[in-house]
Amino acid sequence: MPKTKPHKGTLKRIRISKSGKVRHRSANHKHLSSHKSGKRLRQLRKDRIMANPDAKRLEKLLFRRLRGRTQPKATIKRSPSPEQRRAAQEAAASEN
Repeated sequence: MPKTKPHKGTLKRIRISKSGKVRHRSANHKHLSSHKSGKRLRQLRKDRIMANPDAKRLEKLLFRRLRGRTQPKATIKRSPSPEQRRAAQEAAASEN
């Protein structure tokens, strides 16, 4: 049985964030930009986030699960704010 290998062409075109979202470049930005408005070109400069059904298709190409694809945003762990971090450190210090 041969090894399963990720699709290298796909890997070169996307970035997977820590939360599992798939970022990709917008289409229609490479050339023929003289007739496009400035607003449209500015919007095309930003990376887009891929929709869930498309991200599911990528899982098959990459042979891996994308973490945050089906999770609600509330369950994704976020870094604590500096105030929350200080409070946690003080609570830990008072226990010792």
